[in-house]
Amino acid sequence: MALAHLQAHGLRLVQRNYRVARGPAARGGEIDLVMRERDGTLVFVEVRARGGARHGGAAASVGVAKRRRLVWVAQQYLRTLPAPPPCRFDVVAIDDGQLEWLRGAFDAG
Repeated sequence: MALAHLQAHGLRLVQRNYRVARGPAARGGEIDLVMRERDGTLVFVEVRARGGARHGGAAASVGVAKRRRLVWVAQQYLRTLPAPPPCRFDVVAIDDGQLEWLRGAFDAG
């Protein structure tokens, strides 16, 4: 649902479920979707779904620790590129079947 929505808005899928492991004692991370805007911006997308808006809903479930992990995984991804493009972090929150696309949901800093 999230992928179809983003593609309908002109984004192109680059990679799905990009995973990085830190090692046996440390937790790695995953980025659900890596997309590219028409202008070349690389978009790292976290998709969250909840049955309802209890406890703040899907968007609120992307807390500080999750954002830090996403930024770390994105940095690992960018190291694989010869010249990193502009990028941003989006969240697609799906609460009880209702999709909300939060562009630029958080910064890397």
